[in-house]
Amino acid sequence: MEAALVERLEAAVARLEAAVASGASLASVAPRDLDAPDALSDPAIVAYDEFVAEAVGRLTAAAEKISGKVLDATKVLAEAFAVAKDLLVQAKQLQKPASMADAQGFFKPLSDVIAKATAMTEGRRPDYFNHLKSVADSLPALAWVAFLGKDCGMSFPTAHVEESWQMAEFYNNKVLVEYRNKDPDHVEWAKALKDLYMPGLRDYVKKHYPLGPVWGPAGGAVVSQPKAAAPTPKAPAVKAPPPPAPPAAPLFSTEKSPKSSKPKEGMSAVFQEISSKPVTAGLRKVTNDMKTKNRADRSGVVSSSAAAPAAAPEKTSRAGSFSFKSGPPKLELQMGRKWVVENQVGKKTLAIDDCDSRQSVYVYGCKDSVLQVNGKVNNITVDKCTKFGIVFKDVVAAFEVVNCNGVEVQCQGTAPTISIDNTSGCQLYLSKDSLGASITSAKSSEINVMVPSGGTDGDWSF
Repeated sequence: MEAALVERLEAAVARLEAAVASGASLASVAPRDLDAPDALSDPAIVAYDEFVAEAVGRLTAAAEKISGKVLDATKVLAEAFAVAKDLLVQAKQLQKPASMADAQGFFKPLSDVIAKATAMTEGRRPDYFNHLKSVADSLPALAWVAFLGKDCGMSFPTAHVEESWQMAEFYNNKVLVEYRNKDPDHVEWAKALKDLYMPGLRDYVKKHYPLGPVWGPAGGAVVSQPKAAAPTPKAPAVKAPPPPAPPAAPLFSTEKSPKSSKPKEGMSAVFQEISSKPVTAGLRKVTNDMKTKNRADRSGVVSSSAAAPAAAPEKTSRAGSFSFKSGPPKLELQMGRKWVVENQVGKKTLAIDDCDSRQSVYVYGCKDSVLQVNGKVNNITVDKCTKFGIVFKDVVAAFEVVNCNGVEVQCQGTAPTISIDNTSGCQLYLSKDSLGASITSAKSSEINVMVPSGGTDGDWSF
């Protein structure tokens, strides 16, 4: 270590002596190698490595026990934290950009990783959707490295991390509720993800970068931007001799100046044409035989040969604000663990009888139908359905309604958690045993919860 430091000092002194010998002043030779610390040995970067090694390492260890898509999403998260570190290291060697537009290319690697995590949640609802959504919604917290000042349109770094985690916490809580009494590995993963951001990343940013990344000095290298192509040099134009000056007119003259022979253009020409013609020019006189009341071919009787009205265009079926392509209807048990009910239209007698607490029910794309689940299942999810009714007895984990319009739900037994997300119009009927259920909603409207009134007439009350 001491030998390397001595070599750096000798190299810096040699450059200073060469600059002085060439006549340059010491002020013009910025001894950046002596004043600027090594970015990788910066205490803030060292603390970042220790924080990531502990927090992300704990999260990765929990994900390896689950494997599958949860492990893939966790690897993308680790990649995003590594990219954020590279940006912090590079920022210390570059001049601070003047605006966010000048730094788009610099922050593009982080944007690409966040887009990769978001792509894992798109399309048909994948397995472990809540895990993937928690990761994708939490990664924008790393955008605090793009904070360039109070006028850049972002909250301060600490507040930005807190706001970003609030978006991801909704889905992270779903993981905790679903696997609370079922699989401790998933619970550990969800807790590790929360500790990574709150308080982990928040406290780190608050301590080391409360006002954003530390940029290099004003005279440092600027953030590179794509350069525009240099224009092709043109040959110098040969100036023509000026035209001869017109003869000077007398200062006072009795003759009127001649009118210009150039025709008028634009609105001037329009007004000139209007003013040059009489107001009634071009109008025809209406005679008595031309009046409607005197014409024999204009009667109030409709002839039988009148054309039939055009047929109304066929309407395209839509599920609320969610259009979808109808596939073949399904009602089947897949892999002995998951009941799938899809694309059922106008079926009022759908029923699932032979089910147990280890199985789940997934309903997708149904319209104007009613499903009855006669038994205890692990969880039930209703996705992209319209005018759909479902009656169930007991669920072990949770009952979810996602992307629906006009659904009715009746719980005849118990349900620990009921979640309503991105839904317009939901009537929820609870039994006496399910009055203690935890009900959460997001991006939804027109939700009514009805409970038994307590009388013997079987009425419901809001």
